[in-house]
Amino acid sequence: QVQLVESGGGLVQAGGSLRLSCAASGLTLSNYAMAWFRQAPGKERKFIGSINRSGDITYYADSVKGRFTISRDNAKNTVYLQMNSLKSEDTAVYYCASSLAVSVAAAQFGVNNWGQGTQVTVSS
Repeated sequence: QVQLVESGGGLVQAGGSLRLSCAASGLTLSNYAMAWFRQAPGKERKFIGSINRSGDITYYADSVKGRFTISRDNAKNTVYLQMNSLKSEDTAVYYCASSLAVSVAAAQFGVNNWGQGTQVTVSS
């Protein structure tokens, strides 16, 4: 059974940082590009960034570029989302996803597994 489990969410003040983790089980993470999405209350889920299978190429939405960093440790079957300079508009449930896409830019379109999400709340 494939599972992606996010952790590390919580409440943080604007300008602060959080690091989310996504631990995978039931699949070999190195076989997949990985992506992060978020969903704010009352809004649709949106792509924020992705990383290729080997971890040397990343791709970000403009809204988080320069503030968020995705990394991965295939030996630990874990992907990370480092979030810095957080803003109130970053408040959302954050999801990780595995993707069948080969291109890191297309990873958002080839999702085959989702995590359950972790809440991030940024207070202003």
